[in-house]
Amino acid sequence: MTGFGGREAALYADQFEIYHGNANPELARKIAQYVGGRPGRAEVFTFANENIFVRILDNVREKDVFLVQPTSRPVNQSIMELLIMIDAFKRASAGRITAVVPYYAYGRSDKKDQPRVPITARLIADMITVAGADRVLTMDLHQGQIQGFFNIPVDELTAVHLLSRYFLDKRLNDCVVVTDLGFAKRARQFAELLDAPLAIVEKRRHGNLDRAEVINVIGEVRGRRAIIVDDEIDTAGTLIEITRALEREGVSEIHACATHGVLSDPAIERIQASNLAEVVVTDTIPLPPEKQIPRLKVLSIAPLVGEAIKRIHRGESVGALFGAEASFTQEMLLWEDGDAAASRGPDRDDGVPSALPAPAG
Repeated sequence: MTGFGGREAALYADQFEIYHGNANPELARKIAQYVGGRPGRAEVFTFANENIFVRILDNVREKDVFLVQPTSRPVNQSIMELLIMIDAFKRASAGRITAVVPYYAYGRSDKKDQPRVPITARLIADMITVAGADRVLTMDLHQGQIQGFFNIPVDELTAVHLLSRYFLDKRLNDCVVVTDLGFAKRARQFAELLDAPLAIVEKRRHGNLDRAEVINVIGEVRGRRAIIVDDEIDTAGTLIEITRALEREGVSEIHACATHGVLSDPAIERIQASNLAEVVVTDTIPLPPEKQIPRLKVLSIAPLVGEAIKRIHRGESVGALFGAEASFTQEMLLWEDGDAAASRGPDRDDGVPSALPAPAG
């Protein structure tokens, strides 16, 4: 039996199902809506003794299961929910389990940069693998080398195209893209998409303190509109330091964007008190109502993740998402709770067939 494009058909059932824990159910709902269904049914709750319990309410035998669970706040509970859900699906005889982890916690602990410290990013990878995941789908890891911590396939998506398209549509002129050395490779791609020069910020982090000191700005930024780009914004301490450094260099206007809006306290207060024109993040991490301020713009990654899920299920190229599909990045910006997907019709213009139906709960 052959599948799409003459390839050998997968052994698991021809339906895929999307499930989620408690970390970001709204994102899971949007992803499921994009692919034409709704999330599967599962109970995930915590007993009075803080033990987590999971029960799957659907038959998933030989099904292709995608489990959406970013490891965001509360981080350790989200991780345990993910691991226990993977184990539950494995024992329920799911055909394949893909852990969809839009935000990968402990990503900064990816090396021994001090004596007698752990490499926690590797530990989390081992735990996900041992729990029974067959592959991982994630978004903008803190360092791409974290993929190598896994002994199972990893697909790493990036929000660079989505974020750059947002700023292209704003038609800002005389821009310069600003980043630090850690995100320089992705930022260079961001700058190329905007046809803007790249400036690098040299910073120094003080021990384990959650702040950094900006030492130097390398590049011509005076009189330009700056767009600061990074993988995540946590307490916004580094972001504000970079903003102040750019102001000292004579930048006319400052925007900022990042894939992951962690926004730990006092990030919102710092952004409110700054001269930042706008901060753009994605919904890899849910944003509580008290942190939804006018200066903060949230873009949904649901179409990107949904398209990747469809391609993984069919055995198609995920890397093709990062090609010259300008129309798809525009569609991602216009999409809201399935509106653009519905208007697109059953098949994409580029020949990619619509998703196999996700089963109703």
